[in-house]
Amino acid sequence: MTNRATIHTDNAPAAIGTYSQAIKVNNTVYMSGQIPLVPETMQMVSENFTEQAHQVFKNLAAVIEAAGGDLKDIVKLNIYLTDLSNFAQVNEVMSAYFSQPYPARAAIGVSELPKAALIEADAVAVI
Repeated sequence: MTNRATIHTDNAPAAIGTYSQAIKVNNTVYMSGQIPLVPETMQMVSENFTEQAHQVFKNLAAVIEAAGGDLKDIVKLNIYLTDLSNFAQVNEVMSAYFSQPYPARAAIGVSELPKAALIEADAVAVI
């Protein structure tokens, strides 16, 4: 029997479309993409890439914590960048939130993200 739950927290940005922050099926959590919105204001944290990256990981952390887990439980991470030259900064920011063994990851260059964000990330976690 499948145990399915919708995950929601006010500590991460509210969904701005027809999606949930995350869905937990048994012990697997599928997290929707997070952009660098500040949950309290629903405004972009800043135009600075590094600050945006930090906010994305803070938002992912809030969602996974609401599901009963931690960032260390992420097994697959997808990162979307409007400028792949920011890849080195992504690695630097990630080192503040993740330690070995790191999750599997893809970094994908895209032409545009919601609300003109410079970075977005989604993830799958097993808790």
